[in-house]
Amino acid sequence: QVQLVESGGGSVQAGGSLRLSCEASGRTLSDYIMGWFRQAPGKEREFVATIKWSGGTTYYAGSKKGRFTISRDNAKNTVYLQMDSLKPEDTAVYYCAARDFRKSAYDYWGQGTQVTVSS
Repeated sequence: QVQLVESGGGSVQAGGSLRLSCEASGRTLSDYIMGWFRQAPGKEREFVATIKWSGGTTYYAGSKKGRFTISRDNAKNTVYLQMDSLKPEDTAVYYCAARDFRKSAYDYWGQGTQVTVSS
């Protein structure tokens, strides 16, 4: 089992920045890919970015690359999502998720953290 706890959400004006954190616990994550997703009101959940725990390989949804940066701190078992130049359309609940790199589906999800960007 993997437990994921997100933090760092909040309200910010357009053009501002936020850093989300996802602390993981419960088992070794060396075989896992960590992902960030988001869901805006009335919309489907969408992929934001992933990072492979071992090696740190990252991947971004096209529209997020350049403004969002995913990273990890092995010592703290924490994954981060740095979000810069935020836009009102970035308003959503952001979720952290984890999956075994050999699987396609995410097995574990955090509770989500709200990000609100005002114009």
